[in-house]
Amino acid sequence: MTAMTNATVVGFSGNLARPSKTRGFVEHFVNEIAGRHGLAAATFDLDDVGPTLGAARWTRDLDDTGRKVLDAVVGAEVLVVGSPTYKGSYTGLFKHFFDLIDPTALRGKPVLLTATGGGERHALMVEHQLRPLFAFFEALVLPTAIYATDKDFLDGVLASEAIRKRGEQSIEEAGLALASRRHAAAEDFAPSPELDDQPRSLIDRYWLEGIPRL
Repeated sequence: MTAMTNATVVGFSGNLARPSKTRGFVEHFVNEIAGRHGLAAATFDLDDVGPTLGAARWTRDLDDTGRKVLDAVVGAEVLVVGSPTYKGSYTGLFKHFFDLIDPTALRGKPVLLTATGGGERHALMVEHQLRPLFAFFEALVLPTAIYATDKDFLDGVLASEAIRKRGEQSIEEAGLALASRRHAAAEDFAPSPELDDQPRSLIDRYWLEGIPRL
């Protein structure tokens, strides 16, 4: 477990074993976003949740360790998620972990999607599997999702310049989302008459700020 007090950029990886390229991939983006914005960071995986995850039917069924991980994910200012790809989708325990989260708990939260896989044929997993999952939670899913294959890593570390470049786009989007959330929070305390005719929801503000679309 990599953690800091009051973490505001949190990563969660669905890897089933360690060491894990997927966890390292997630942690790369967590640290980049946190470092550029002076925020604390934490990255967790399924092993960090602990042995009570598999049998848990409700949040209360997790032990203290698992509950702390879940609380960190829910409390994050920005969430980075990732999973290795099995049979075209994320791991079952990754999905089970998010099944324990209240459907409203991630509403409006910026989420960066990542995944890894053995080959290019799984590249759309981030769009066909992960994006609908976090759309269900009404999260603010960033436009640029990142998928990497085994050949994009060297000794478990991201080495592909093409993937790094795509990652830079998603990191910029996360920064804009952070700025938008903080601006929205400030407006809640100091409403401006000039904005009366403007869309006021967080999602409307997010897109008005100029986040690039794919």
